[in-house]
Amino acid sequence: MEFNNNSWQSGVKFVEEKKTRKFMRILGVLLMVFFSASIGGIIGGYYVKKNYEGQYIYQNSAANGQNNINNLNPNSTGTSLPKNSITKVAETVGPAVVGINNNIRTLGGDIKRVSGSGIIFDKDGYIVTNNHVVEGASSVTVTLPGNKKAVPAKIIGTDPRTDLAVLKIDVKNLPVAKFGDSSKVKVGDVAVAIGNPKGQEYAGTVTAGVISAVNRTMTVDAKTFKLIQTDASINEGNSGGALANEAGEVIGINTLKLMDAEGMGFAIPINEAKPVIEALMKNGYVSRPFLGITYGFVDEDAAKENNVPVGVYIYQVEAGSGAEAAGIKPGDMIVQFDGVDIKDENDLPDTLNKHKVGDEVSARVYRDGKYFNVTIKLGDYRGR
Repeated sequence: MEFNNNSWQSGVKFVEEKKTRKFMRILGVLLMVFFSASIGGIIGGYYVKKNYEGQYIYQNSAANGQNNINNLNPNSTGTSLPKNSITKVAETVGPAVVGINNNIRTLGGDIKRVSGSGIIFDKDGYIVTNNHVVEGASSVTVTLPGNKKAVPAKIIGTDPRTDLAVLKIDVKNLPVAKFGDSSKVKVGDVAVAIGNPKGQEYAGTVTAGVISAVNRTMTVDAKTFKLIQTDASINEGNSGGALANEAGEVIGINTLKLMDAEGMGFAIPINEAKPVIEALMKNGYVSRPFLGITYGFVDEDAAKENNVPVGVYIYQVEAGSGAEAAGIKPGDMIVQFDGVDIKDENDLPDTLNKHKVGDEVSARVYRDGKYFNVTIKLGDYRGR
């Protein structure tokens, strides 16, 4: 190009001047961005240091050869988590749950040991457990939580019908479990079982679940129980231990489980246990009305098959009992008791338990195709 004079020259200059100004503006913007970033970094670093120092520590001291990774520091402490309800129950009830050893002397002179659990309910050393834990004992010992030494225990009283027993040890100022109200227990409530499954080796084991059912009827060794069902794990050795609610109150006494099923354990409701415990402490036995008969329930199908009425069939009459005095004999059937028709296996025992020792109760009896009425004076069960 040969346009170096006049307007063309000035045009060229004009273009050169424009490039210089654009470059300067870009340089100015870059300097401003750099300056702003530097100031922002300084301020951000100060803020982080001030607010988060000590929470996040990254240490690397290769110079002195020491490992400063905080997770591997033996003096570092973990975060303190809030206590959940099960933790609180374990801390509240656990110290009052003991191990029990029942030493049974066999005919050959050997000692057979049966282990179970128990609940301290009085600071002066009174403990409630299951009757089957101490049944047949030649001696009983109790092991307190955190103490490997066994303490001799005295059996104050037993009640086979409710599978309950009260023991006493000569130790004072013991931790005591608080009894709750089992009538308020609902299906789905939290349930915490505490005891010594498989013996003292696993003392103080805590398992948790829910209340699976209430008033569950179970018949064991010809005795009928109304129990609380739970899926909290209950195993051999848990018998006599505590079933507690979320508030740390004992709502049941663990007593049995189904061996051919998982998560099906049962406990005696504490409201059923309270009057029995009181009676055992006072008398050593439970005073309750007693007919003096051994019987079996005959339902509609069996009644039709044998051409007899629905009721209870009497196998045996105890000598000296109110039933014997009223003239009842083996082979008789009671079809009505105190005005209540016997249509269910629970009708007779439920009606009987509404009475007191010494009450006179009417009964309608069937014998050899005929009906007649008798009056039975109720005797005293006295721990039978």
